[in-house]
Amino acid sequence: MITPRRYFLQGLWAVPLTAGLSACGFQLRSVGNYPFKTLFANFSISSPLGVELRRNLLGTGRIEVWSEPAQMLKADAILDILGEERQQVVVGINALGQVRELQLRLRVRFGLRTPDGVNLIDVVELAQQRDLSFTETAALSKEIEQGLMYRDMQTDIVQQIMRRLAMVKLPSKPVAESAHKP
Repeated sequence: MITPRRYFLQGLWAVPLTAGLSACGFQLRSVGNYPFKTLFANFSISSPLGVELRRNLLGTGRIEVWSEPAQMLKADAILDILGEERQQVVVGINALGQVRELQLRLRVRFGLRTPDGVNLIDVVELAQQRDLSFTETAALSKEIEQGLMYRDMQTDIVQQIMRRLAMVKLPSKPVAESAHKP
C-alpha cells in the first residue's frame, strides 16, 4: 500500500521534469506563413513530384496554385522546377559480378521568381540518396522497395521546398511619391 507521503514523493520528481520539457522550445510543425497568395506552377503537375508538390501547396489553405500560361503574369510568384533526375548507381557487387547493393539518388533543381524576373530563391539543387541491398531472388520485392524509397525521398524534397517557400521575403514595392509637397 502506498502511503500519502510516498505518493507525494513519487510525484515530486515529475515537477522538474515537466518544467524542463516545457522550456525546451518544442513546438509542433505548423503550416508555413507564405508571403504570396498566388503561385504559378511552372512544372508538370501530372508528374509524381508535381502532384505531391501541388497537393502540399494547396493543402496549406493559403496559396492558390495556377497552371494556365495566361495566369503567369498575374501570379505573385512563379515556382520553376528545372529538373528532376532519378539515378540508380551500383555500389557493390559479389565475386560473380552480380549486383549486391544499389544507391538510389533523386535530384531536383528549382527556383522561385516574380513575374518581373526578380529571383526570390536562386536556382537550388536538392538531393537525396538511399542505399538498397539487392538480390536476384527477390527482384520483384526489391523493385517495390525501390519505388517506396523514391517516394520517401520525393516527400523529403517536397517538404524542403515547402520550408524554403515559407522563408521567402517578397521585395517591397516602391512607394509612389506623394502628389502634394509641403
